Amino acid sequence: MNEETDYYELLEISKTASSDEIKKSFRRLAMKYHPDRNPNDKVAEQKFKEINEAYEVLKDEQKRAAYDRYGKQAFAGGMGGGGNPFGGFEFNFGAGGFSDIFSEVFSDFMGGGARRQSYARRGADVRYNMEITLEEAFSGVEKEIKIPSTETCEECHGHGTKDGKEAPICEMCHGSGKVRMQRGGFFIVEQECPKCHGTGRVLKDACSKCKGAGVLHKEKMIKVKIPAGIEDDTRMRIAGAGEAGSRGGENGDLYVFITIKPHKLYSREGASLYTRVPISMCCAALGGKLDIPSIDGEKIELSVEAGAQNDQVIKIKNQGMTIMRSAKRGDLFVKLRVETPVNLSSRQKELLEEFRSISKDDTCQPESKSFFDKIKDLFVA
Repeated sequence: MNEETDYYELLEISKTASSDEIKKSFRRLAMKYHPDRNPNDKVAEQKFKEINEAYEVLKDEQKRAAYDRYGKQAFAGGMGGGGNPFGGFEFNFGAGGFSDIFSEVFSDFMGGGARRQSYARRGADVRYNMEITLEEAFSGVEKEIKIPSTETCEECHGHGTKDGKEAPICEMCHGSGKVRMQRGGFFIVEQECPKCHGTGRVLKDACSKCKGAGVLHKEKMIKVKIPAGIEDDTRMRIAGAGEAGSRGGENGDLYVFITIKPHKLYSREGASLYTRVPISMCCAALGGKLDIPSIDGEKIELSVEAGAQNDQVIKIKNQGMTIMRSAKRGDLFVKLRVETPVNLSSRQKELLEEFRSISKDDTCQPESKSFFDKIKDLFVA
């Protein structure tokens, strides 16, 4: 390198550049002049070495201060007759030289520097499908369920080791669980540590009871409280009720998915309930009262006014579903289904014939009269 060449000029930065600006500029230039990108180019190779020399000095605050004050003489064999306060400085572009610088600068491409792998392992979450009745959804219910699960091994306190203590840190990856391999001189690949298989710890002597797993399989009973007013396809989370964590890790969670069975009388939409009730032709014509069961098992007196029509809906307030986290209830909607009598006796037919004969003016059936008045002009004369 020419003695007059300035390190700041080499890295194309100002003398007030921050450490982040220095690193960013070096990374850009290193990629540009790297030998792998410029094969057999001696000029690029020399430039590559020069920018690495500049970066090695300017990245270090102490070396940078000395360079700013004394220039390159700060790293010569002597400085004004005195010894070099920083020792000799040379560059080695082998495995221990530039590769270390390269790994440091480009580590953010790999998700940052190596971090120690967490030794603790969180337990797995567990799913349970539960089917309840509409009545149980209305009032709320507590159910006890059996689920496959795990528990922490008491013999080794969840560490999986014979002595019940934490397994030693892996010497190959230093607890990170990952190692970096340089490929082709330029690319660095991060992969699972082959010695500890990504755990960051090396289990030498396994616990005889759990075989090194730190947990034991078992079934356990869990009480699940279903709140009143819960809806179909609701997912409930019970924290810490899943599988046990190992090596001091927290337990997983239990997720209960609620399905509500179809009801023989009611259908549901939110907090509202719907049903269809058949009534006789006489009840529809003359009016009347009948009892139907509510969702809570009580009787509801349904009042049908005279002249009720088929598919007419009667709303009964506060007889629907419980609203979650509320003292209120939804409404009940009853759709009337007027039933035409069948298998009539002779006397019943006689009475209906008599009714028909005295109802020819259609005043008691205004909808029929209106319909036929509208269509009479459509008939061909």
